[in-house]
Amino acid sequence: MANTRQARKRALQAEQRRRHNASQRSMVRTHVKRVIKAINTGDHAAAMAEFRTAQRVIDRIADKPAFDKKRAARVKSRLNARIKALAA
Repeated sequence: MANTRQARKRALQAEQRRRHNASQRSMVRTHVKRVIKAINTGDHAAAMAEFRTAQRVIDRIADKPAFDKKRAARVKSRLNARIKALAA
């Protein structure tokens, strides 16, 4: 454990940041799961609707340090490819 008051404060801040970032990543995973669930049902319109909402969430979180921009792009690209395959 930290010995100085400053180090204790920094440890507390780091823990708060870790919890917040974990929450943000969890929210992204939840939205991705919703899209995959809609794809698995075979409903293209529902999958597109879920993808649009997930896309907004992913883009918003990717602007923060909790989620890498390239990872966000990769996730969106893969979801979009699955939706296009569903339409075909």
